[in-house]
Amino acid sequence: MTVLVVLLFVNAAFNAIVWPRFYKRVANDPRARDADGRPTTFLKVHAVLIAIALVLAVISALAGIAALTGML
Repeated sequence: MTVLVVLLFVNAAFNAIVWPRFYKRVANDPRARDADGRPTTFLKVHAVLIAIALVLAVISALAGIAALTGML
């Protein structure tokens, strides 16, 4: 059970720390906007992937808390 809790919290921390920083890099990439300044598919796809990673971070943290408290 301890390994599960640690794994879930490490996953949550990794996703919460790494992906927002990556978004900044993607948003500043020249491929992120077209000539008119509108978001491109490149930016939209990465934004969706990062959002999914952050949702998984929240789910992992909640599952870690549930496992820690014996609810899992």
